[in-house]
Order: sequence, then C-alpha cells, then structure tokens
Amino acid sequence: MTIDRRRRIVGARIGRIRAERGWSLSELARQAGIGKGSLSEIEAGQRNPTLDTLYAVAGPLGVPLTALLGEESGLEGSGDHLRAHLLHVEHHTDGSTTEVFWLIVLPGGIRTSPAHGQDVIEHILVVDGELTAGRVGEEQHAGPGESIRWESDVSHTYDSGSAPASAVLTIRTPGTSAASEPTVPERTSPP
Repeated sequence: MTIDRRRRIVGARIGRIRAERGWSLSELARQAGIGKGSLSEIEAGQRNPTLDTLYAVAGPLGVPLTALLGEESGLEGSGDHLRAHLLHVEHHTDGSTTEVFWLIVLPGGIRTSPAHGQDVIEHILVVDGELTAGRVGEEQHAGPGESIRWESDVSHTYDSGSAPASAVLTIRTPGTSAASEPTVPERTSPP
C-alpha cells in the first residue's frame, strides 16, 4: 500500500469516527489539542500525522490507535526515542480491544506519550535492557522479565536510560464503536 493511500485511509477513518460521535472538526481539534487546520488536512489525507497526533486524536474519540491506523500486523509507528511494531489486535466479547506491540525504546531522551483515554490500561514486559515507564510522576523501573502496568488516561513516559530497551506492550482499550473501515478508491496513476 502506498503512503498516499494509507494517509487517505487514516484520514477517512478519523473523519468517520468523528462524525459517528457527532463532533465538529473544531470540537475534536480542541479536545485533541491540535490545530483545526492540521486536523482538516489529516482528514483530507493531505498531511501525514505523527504518532503523537494520532494518539492525541484517538484519546478523545475513545478508540485504540489501531482503529485509526488499521490492524495489519507489522504496521510501524515511531516517535522521539521509540519505535513500535504492531504484532496483534484482539477484539473481546465485552467490546474492548487489546493491541500488542513490539517496542524499541531508544536511549538519549524520554519519550512522553499523550493520554490515551479513560480506563485504557498499558502493560509492558521488558525483554532486554532496562526501562522506566508509567504515568508522569509515577514511573516505575523494570529490567528483563519484569513488567509495569498503568492506566494511561494521562501523559506517560518511556525511558531506557543510556542503552536501548526492547519490550512487549499491550494496550487494552474499553469498548468502542469504531467498526467498519471506510472505502477509499484505489489510484491507478500518480497524483
């Protein structure tokens, strides 16, 4: 899938879920803390959103990140000091969703992630290296084989110190109403 097509699909998903909620573009932009013009460009598929922007939008909409990106294993996202690879998405009978990611947390800084929404739970199992993570001001430290769990309804951080760390991250989001994907026509020639 081309980058342009993926960008249009993500934008269409955001617009569809926003419309399902009955929200205006201005309302979602305000709640996500991003500019209305930026959100409009993202929804129109004219702008490539960052991982932080997608999380900022997913939180107020009450959907997991994969409701915006898609559920294709191997999808990658990155931000400052962090790379995430989607391994699996599981939809539960109670309407909740669990996303499983392989994380690489890079040294040289602290990765701050925006709030993901009420009752969203993150659980991280450190595989290699050491990691300090959790809600801002409540971070915990873990080494290989150890785990950390927190509710990610506020900003939270990941810090591997002076060496990279790898981990498995699960994010459990309560029931959502994000259902079917929008249809985006396939382009047969470059724009």
